[in-house]
Amino acid sequence: MTDKALSGVKVLDLTHYIAGPYCTKMLADFGAEVIKIERPGIGEGARRIGPFFGDDPNPEKSGLFLYLNTNKKGTTLNLKSEAGIKIFKELVKDADILVENFSPGVMERFGLDYENLKKINPRLVMTSISNFGQSGPYRDFKSSEMVADAMGGWMTIIGDPEREPLKPGGSQAQFVGGLFGAIGTMTTFHCREMTGIGQHVDISLMEAVLYIQMNITSTYSYHQQITKRAGNFVWPPPGSIVPCRDGYIGAIAVTTSQWETLCDWMEKPELKEDPNFLTAVDRTENLDLLHAHLMDWLIEHDQEELFREAQKRRLPFGIPANSEMILKSPHLNERGYFVEVEHPATGRVRYPGAQVKMGDLPYELKRAPLLGEHNEEIYCSRLGYSREDLVRLREQGVI
Repeated sequence: MTDKALSGVKVLDLTHYIAGPYCTKMLADFGAEVIKIERPGIGEGARRIGPFFGDDPNPEKSGLFLYLNTNKKGTTLNLKSEAGIKIFKELVKDADILVENFSPGVMERFGLDYENLKKINPRLVMTSISNFGQSGPYRDFKSSEMVADAMGGWMTIIGDPEREPLKPGGSQAQFVGGLFGAIGTMTTFHCREMTGIGQHVDISLMEAVLYIQMNITSTYSYHQQITKRAGNFVWPPPGSIVPCRDGYIGAIAVTTSQWETLCDWMEKPELKEDPNFLTAVDRTENLDLLHAHLMDWLIEHDQEELFREAQKRRLPFGIPANSEMILKSPHLNERGYFVEVEHPATGRVRYPGAQVKMGDLPYELKRAPLLGEHNEEIYCSRLGYSREDLVRLREQGVI
């Protein structure tokens, strides 16, 4: 069998909740051996976050944990114990990458900061993901998903211009931070392969959120203009999420040719010559009148009909898809996007598959580990501890 993209890469995973585990999930899903290290007895925090399979709050049934920890090996280790620190340092000797997302300073208090670990393994790439980064006046400040969205500028461009800023749905700042963590880790690992020297990768969730706001900093730099919220609208109109007969549709016709095509489709060719709508500026200044024409027509049509007919006319309409629609999507299913994974606690569950398709390189999605499932494999087979040692370490609360 052909090796996977990251076969042979050894990763130690000291992460918890979302950003860090998503970073290491991407490495594991593409073939790296990722050893996830959790607290003995209770595991990491994501195990206690729903949704839970069957509405049973079992730490082995957390949908968040199971999704974020596919393809990983699971161990337990108490880093607050002297024996736990010793074992961890033994693992570091043979590791290529270490990823952690503790608050800045925690690894240093354990004696496991990069300056100490590179003495053990100079080739180690260590990635630290935190709220505001490893330096700066905000380094030790508390944060949350909403704070990262706010401080990174995302919230200021979402929502109605006359209302308060809005938070993006879900935990997007965490996932963006994890994505940047994976990119930064593998870029640095590639550099390590050329130079033989490891580095410390510093990922800030605030900066990751800011980086994807492509216009807010450049617009101010160029014009000293603050980007404002635009609600559901894109410029030039028409471009909005608007009602149709059976729900909503994303109706986009921003160029002159698209606007004229839309007028013909609505069987209102006279609007092409209407002085209220001749240019993008005219359509913007007469937005309410434009939307009155558009919504009177849309309300007579269904989502799927509008989507299909728009695409025939090369108009980029789209349906705001809910979870059921996404899972049943003929496009995603034909591309093999969803993968069914068997887990002892949940049975077979569908998961999103490969984030990136890499030609003929194989991709396989295996389940997340049970708490401490691979302790014997890692500590006995890898480090040479006996089964009696594991019993003793377990009794002492080390694993």
